[in-house]
Amino acid sequence: MKAPRTALLASLLLLTAACTASPDEEDAAPAPAPSTAPGERWQPRPGTGWQWQLSGKLDTSVKAPVYDVDGFDTTKEQVATLKRAGRRTICYLSTGAWEDFRPDAEQFPKSMLGRGNGWEGERWLDIRRAAELEPLIAKRFDMCREKGFDAVEPDNMDGYRNTTGFPLTADDQLRYNRLIAKLAHDRGMAVGLKNDLDQIPQLVGEFDFAVNEQCAEYSECERLTPFVEAGKAVFHAEYELPPARFCERSRELKLSSMQKHLDLDAWRRTC
Repeated sequence: MKAPRTALLASLLLLTAACTASPDEEDAAPAPAPSTAPGERWQPRPGTGWQWQLSGKLDTSVKAPVYDVDGFDTTKEQVATLKRAGRRTICYLSTGAWEDFRPDAEQFPKSMLGRGNGWEGERWLDIRRAAELEPLIAKRFDMCREKGFDAVEPDNMDGYRNTTGFPLTADDQLRYNRLIAKLAHDRGMAVGLKNDLDQIPQLVGEFDFAVNEQCAEYSECERLTPFVEAGKAVFHAEYELPPARFCERSRELKLSSMQKHLDLDAWRRTC
């Protein structure tokens, strides 16, 4: 999901839309990175800075070594521009929920669509039907690879903890999440585990980084430590809390943390 369902829309009014990066920005982008060797994939390390933008005109000037952007809306040319500037790129896609505004929406059988997930035009998918979902998700990952992305951020990876309209179990989720990781790895891309804190112990070995929303607000950032201990980045965003409320602890835990607007436009405030 592009932001947690419990966040209040009113929080947007409390944030000051200043520049896209804080004045004391320290995670400047590196020089253009060498291409990954054949058979290898990118592995972001703990503490790597990042930018997460899923709405608005893409701002390619933010001084962050990693960009996480919408896989459908971002063009191959924009990915190439970011890569020439030394940025690594992550392809955001929803793999656990259907979105009626995507160009491939009609390819998903209606019987596979569950309840709404809190966002307009989105409904949970029946991930038990993995054999039918696999070719659909594979085509999306092919798109990411063809555009030149280094990695994938698959969203809505914790349906079993939500009211989806299907009797999903933890085992269903583990099987599906492992399939998602395999599809990314088969295409030479890294893949991140989005939220799904309860299954980190079982999945940390199969995912290359983690993406988390609001672990500081809900006092659960320590649960992401297995990724850091494995030498893997944890890309973390808060919406309601200002950096003064979470950055000190984030640095102790070696998280890549920042504050974002709820709609995930270009604005950010880093630790």
